[in-house]
Amino acid sequence: MIEEYLKAAMNTAHYEIIDDEDPYYGEIAQLKGVWASGKTLEECRDNLLGNLEGWLLICNSQGIDIPEINGCRLITPKVLEAA
Repeated sequence: MIEEYLKAAMNTAHYEIIDDEDPYYGEIAQLKGVWASGKTLEECRDNLLGNLEGWLLICNSQGIDIPEINGCRLITPKVLEAA
């Protein structure tokens, strides 16, 4: 399930070349804050995948809803606050 979501999200990624030390920039627009850069397109893709995985872990640990992408959906548990 997670692998399917990762693939679906990465398939929506947008890449561009920017004027920077790491000229390749990529983002997944549907997932706020998921972006990366790299010296090559492949490095940018690898960095983006790593950032996506980290983003999902944070959402999961905080009980933050994860947007559906192309029919793929992950359910996050609700975090109970300590009394």
